Amino acid sequence: MTISTDYDALLIVGFGGPEGRDDVIPFLENVLRGRNVPRERMLQVAEHYNHFGGVSPLNGQVRDLISALKPELESHGVNLPIYWGNRNWHPMLADTMRQMKDDGIRQALGVVLAAYSSYSSCRQYREDIQRAQDAVGEGAPHVDKMRVFYNHPDFVATNASKVREALETIPEERRGAVRLAFTAHSIPASMAANCNYEAQLTETCRLVAESLGIGPDRWKLVYQSRSGRPQDPWLEPDILDHLEALRSQYVHDVVIQPIGFLSDHMEVLYDLDDEARHKSEALGLNMVRAGTVGTDPQFVGMLRELIVERIHGGVERRALGDRGPSHDVCPVDCCLPPMRAGSAAPARG
Repeated sequence: MTISTDYDALLIVGFGGPEGRDDVIPFLENVLRGRNVPRERMLQVAEHYNHFGGVSPLNGQVRDLISALKPELESHGVNLPIYWGNRNWHPMLADTMRQMKDDGIRQALGVVLAAYSSYSSCRQYREDIQRAQDAVGEGAPHVDKMRVFYNHPDFVATNASKVREALETIPEERRGAVRLAFTAHSIPASMAANCNYEAQLTETCRLVAESLGIGPDRWKLVYQSRSGRPQDPWLEPDILDHLEALRSQYVHDVVIQPIGFLSDHMEVLYDLDDEARHKSEALGLNMVRAGTVGTDPQFVGMLRELIVERIHGGVERRALGDRGPSHDVCPVDCCLPPMRAGSAAPARG
């Protein structure tokens, strides 16, 4: 497969999230279509949204990101129109793709808002783009996906700055003993076996910790937002179990960095700012939650660099560590889906 550098638009591809109580159940039904998830589990997740008035912050965060990205691109000579479509809620990908066709767009660069490779964060997005193209039919724009950026220097540096800000809230005399817990969305073990999700996350954590002078004995990659059947293996340890383990080691301060997420959406707000904070308080742990990259100017600048890299070609493809920059074109066997019995993950936007 070849890729085009003759793009006439950018397509931001997001997960989507409800923007009112009436949206919650239809949104979750979209997320879970084709998955073996008990309805009672879906209703449990719905209550997480209702806890926040039925509104996910995710769509608003994408709007903010586009507002920051557009002038950043224009200041570097990139004047392509930016479209936005979601996998699971409005604006839906098929509707956006139809608008792009009507506007005469033929070639678009897809900016998927995910830093790591897994079925849920890579291949499924590509499948949904293909499904939207099929729905539009003849004349639907061609879309190339931008590479993942887990080890891009600016992604690492932005995350490191968020951790540094969190550390600075802890009294200086205690900082040398602070533990750092990096969190990411847990996925089924059968999904993890078919992708580089764990390896990429571990590499980002290592690069961030090393840039801050934090040794491997003081940080750990843990997981949150586990779903699915209890008997199905998912990536562990869970953040709540990890907090208990830290307290048993007489740790007093922990910084939690949701490194697997780009913005403070529902899973960060509920699983960390609510559940993990309450757990820490019950354990007597001082928990400080580090921010996500969001619309930080350095992160927005990184997106601009990756877009320019694909538009012009032949420029340096920056990456830290030994793994090098990720591929631009996914192999046929990239991020294969898991066995459906263990793939029930009602991820939250």
